Amino acid sequence: MSTLSYSQSLLQFLSIDPILIEIGPIIIHWYGISYMFGILLGWFFARQVVSRSSLWSPVGAPFTQIDLDDFMIWAIIGIIVGGRLGYVLFYNFGYYLMNPLDIFAIWCGGMSFHGGALASLLSMILFSRQRSFSPFSLFDIMAVSSCFGLFFGRLANFINSELWGRPSDVSWSFIFSTGGPVARHPSQLYEAGLEGVVLFIILSILIFKFKKLVMPGFISGAWGVGYSTARIFIEFFREPDAHIGYLAGGWITMGMILSFPMIPLGIWGMMSAKSRVVWHDRQNIVL
Repeated sequence: MSTLSYSQSLLQFLSIDPILIEIGPIIIHWYGISYMFGILLGWFFARQVVSRSSLWSPVGAPFTQIDLDDFMIWAIIGIIVGGRLGYVLFYNFGYYLMNPLDIFAIWCGGMSFHGGALASLLSMILFSRQRSFSPFSLFDIMAVSSCFGLFFGRLANFINSELWGRPSDVSWSFIFSTGGPVARHPSQLYEAGLEGVVLFIILSILIFKFKKLVMPGFISGAWGVGYSTARIFIEFFREPDAHIGYLAGGWITMGMILSFPMIPLGIWGMMSAKSRVVWHDRQNIVL
């Protein structure tokens, strides 16, 4: 499946088959498995947090585990459809305009986190309206749960030998099978670590130690600031898409542009969270 060898003190990444299992017409890709694990673990974590009423207001969470279970279909649709359309529109619109059928080939890679986040945000607003509870609390629990998807998604990018980093001579550089004979930063692993592991730890501390779920919008605001800061930082090590390149003076990337607005929005979410602290019940919508 894979071969790793040392060459001039650099780790050489030759190839990892993007197909995990192939039995006749049944083909299971690492990419699909990563999304499945991310969604299932995020759902499991969210259910555990919702069940602990002490983490919320004195009357508990504004929604139930059943509400959360029902929302998962909305979330999956938002993640997959939004992520794919975001990639098509933000990163490679010209190609897909000429090859529209390739839009559906998500097993080949090509998902935009920002597109998935926007679609998920819309689905949360619509679902919370339908069930008559505050969307901000749903934002919070889904924000921290998304770290699982971020972690596994970036590992899948690494396995697929895609979205690799800029040329580098550090000892942990990799020569990717699709990146030419050039050692590069494993920026996918940087993102998995910062956006998946570190951000999850920070948000968990805010939830379990500082009880920030009682302030609807605080956790999702902290997530917005944390994710965007990590993503912008890692963009300095990540090679921009070849068909887009660098923008605005030769150093800004599309990932940076899409992440910058999330910082002030996240700060607003945290600063305004206290105003949303209420003795809510399932009949009140808090905005």
